[in-house]
Amino acid sequence: MISWLLLTAIYIVMISIIICSVSRNELLTVSENIRKTIGVPHEIIAFDNNQLQKGICEIYNMGARQAKYDVLCFMHEDIEMQTVGWGEKLVELFKNNPAFALLGIAGGGYKSLAPSSWYNYHLQENGGFYCNLIQGYKHTGRNDSLDYQNPRNELLSRVACVDGCWFSVRKSAALKYPFDEKLLKGFHGYDIDFSIAINQEFQVAVTFEILLRHFSEGNFNRKWMDEICKVHKKWGAVLPLNIDKIPESHLKRIERHAYEVFLQEQIDNDRYSKWYLIKLIWSTRRSRIATFSFPYKLMIRLLKMNK
Repeated sequence: MISWLLLTAIYIVMISIIICSVSRNELLTVSENIRKTIGVPHEIIAFDNNQLQKGICEIYNMGARQAKYDVLCFMHEDIEMQTVGWGEKLVELFKNNPAFALLGIAGGGYKSLAPSSWYNYHLQENGGFYCNLIQGYKHTGRNDSLDYQNPRNELLSRVACVDGCWFSVRKSAALKYPFDEKLLKGFHGYDIDFSIAINQEFQVAVTFEILLRHFSEGNFNRKWMDEICKVHKKWGAVLPLNIDKIPESHLKRIERHAYEVFLQEQIDNDRYSKWYLIKLIWSTRRSRIATFSFPYKLMIRLLKMNK
């Protein structure tokens, strides 16, 4: 008779893979690639979003609820897994690191108060850039390149946020902190929002033991920025996330500078009205680094900006 412990062991090595699909051919290709490389029992839960026409947060929440197994893997369909046995490695990582609930292959060690992706290049002092993937350039036509950034020379590095092209999470954490489908209706910002939410109770990390090829570099357009601004308004009281431990006494200075650069970019590109940006600035008042004058000085600086 199989013991309860053995049943538990069998159960935890199984992985539910959730994909929001818009290309039948890409889905068939990545599904075959998964079957050849994962190395453990799994299920693929794919949603044809040409039919459903839903945001990725709603799709991912549907997948998490339907999933049969304890380890969930959310991934884009324009991916090719390179590491053979990556599923076994993923299960091992969760088993050996109980504090971690979310694992990705790219991320940043500091999530700024100033609106940005999971890495803000405008910070005068910054956390680490952690990345292990082969990056393709669908939009620009550049040659693929290995993007390997491992500032701590670790196999597993704790970070503030991970990139959304591929990440894995414990099902219990995904159900407790679901993707914010009410706030984010499109296909951007969900990875940062989800990372911040998970980081409130658990830990988030980048693994350097799983390699994949991502065929698209993403598109940082106006729709992307709209969703990023929503995320920053939501988490104004929590940001910045300082996993890489930049001296706290420096944060007010570097964040004000990064925010000023962000504001000038919006003015230069005619993205938002100054009134919209003032409301965005106002959300910073709840941050631990924001003194009483912090948002007001930013507002004054904004009002003086010209294209």
